[in-house]
Amino acid sequence: MSTSPDSQPHPASPSAPQVDAAPSPEADLEELVGEWMTLAQVAEHLDLAPSQVRRLVADRDLVAVRRGRPRADCVPTALVVPVPLPRLRGTAQVLADAGYSPAETLRWLFTADPSLPGTPVEALRAEHRTTEVRRRAQALAF
Repeated sequence: MSTSPDSQPHPASPSAPQVDAAPSPEADLEELVGEWMTLAQVAEHLDLAPSQVRRLVADRDLVAVRRGRPRADCVPTALVVPVPLPRLRGTAQVLADAGYSPAETLRWLFTADPSLPGTPVEALRAEHRTTEVRRRAQALAF
């Protein structure tokens, strides 16, 4: 007795396209950013009290996201070492005004932009590139 092909579930055939599970947004960010510091590590590196580091995050002088196990607020090392990125605040504010979350802000900052020398973070570290980076960030709001 033969059964109808539609009556049983079919295992995926080798020729059927396989759908890969999309990487989580967190995994994507891990790949882009690379090294991270907890807020406690940032406080130690900058010789500040933890409350002062939390204030830097609140004021957008630093951008932090929750990551790892156990979950902890972390900042990309590139925003802090060798010295804190002084031009980050205005750019982070523009992105926040455009509706970007901290994770989206970091993704934008660490994604290569062909119109800049590397990533926006690298451009912010370079002399005389802040205006170019902010113009691109402002364009996202429209």
